[in-house]
Amino acid sequence: MDRQRPPKSHLPLRPVEFQVLLSLATGERHGYGILQDAEARGERIDVGTLYRALARMADRGWIEPSATDEDDDRRNNYALTEYGLGIARAEAARLAGLTRAARRGGLLPEAAT
Repeated sequence: MDRQRPPKSHLPLRPVEFQVLLSLATGERHGYGILQDAEARGERIDVGTLYRALARMADRGWIEPSATDEDDDRRNNYALTEYGLGIARAEAARLAGLTRAARRGGLLPEAAT
């Protein structure tokens, strides 16, 4: 099972996986809520891609289904597991390092201090 591997061993993540982990880091959501949250960040996720990713991530133990939405029993909510949180943090740190390198290399402006 994936949970026996160190979180860093899963990196780099697919963009859709990181978007899901970002959305669930603030609390459980259903699929449509994840789509809306990603869109608010300027990211568009294909519905089919999202649901395949949710199934894959649940199988790996990164996320888990939680209670069904009270307003709509067809909607399953998902929650981040502790293991998934570790993976999300590792990917965020990896991306932050790349961003620092891009700033040093002149690809991005220096961060305001």
